[in-house]
Amino acid sequence: MLSTTGLPQGAVPKLERPGPLRDRVYEALLELITTRALQPGQHLVESELAGHLGVSRQPVREALQRLSTEGWVDLRPAQGAFVHEPTEEEADQLLTVRTLLEAEAARLAAANAGSAAIAALEELCAVGERAVAADDVDGAVATNARLHAKIMELAGNKVLAELAAQVDRRVRWYYTPVARQRGRQSWIEHRELIAAIADRDEQRAIEAMRTHTEQTRKMYHERGNQPR
Repeated sequence: MLSTTGLPQGAVPKLERPGPLRDRVYEALLELITTRALQPGQHLVESELAGHLGVSRQPVREALQRLSTEGWVDLRPAQGAFVHEPTEEEADQLLTVRTLLEAEAARLAAANAGSAAIAALEELCAVGERAVAADDVDGAVATNARLHAKIMELAGNKVLAELAAQVDRRVRWYYTPVARQRGRQSWIEHRELIAAIADRDEQRAIEAMRTHTEQTRKMYHERGNQPR
């Protein structure tokens, strides 16, 4: 059984000083789960987490309770806390909703984006391509999230952005294990999407985003048969 002992070096984020300690511990643990430094099914030992984060056990306990309420952590009687292991159905539902939200964001971005916004998207794409070339999976995942967030920002729909924010971290969680397999192809798809937005072609932008997000969903389900 995996425990929190032996977290990857540099994986534990530094706790920022402002804000209640329990909130900072929650954010730190959520980041470790999202990036899979703490893997699905991993046993979360309060004392070990407290030691890694340099805090007492109480804010860790409070953070684990909150993470359990939100579905990131499973609290098992007489066993303790474990990182939630998402089912295939959970992943499929989340990634399907993501496709709907992102396709509409792409359409609105195509209607709204100016030259400066297109340049910003192209720069993010270049950063992502460099991360893939360097086999920097964490960098590619983070840049992927930034690019999609930028498209959502360009959509200019606050309600859509709020809904997307609710699923963003789970999208990163599901994307991380397939990021290396998606590799360069994902960024080719990004280039096609940006071209559609730049051409102000709303329908092409919808289709490009739908194809892109569906490929990620498909590969997530096929990941067990992919080389690691």
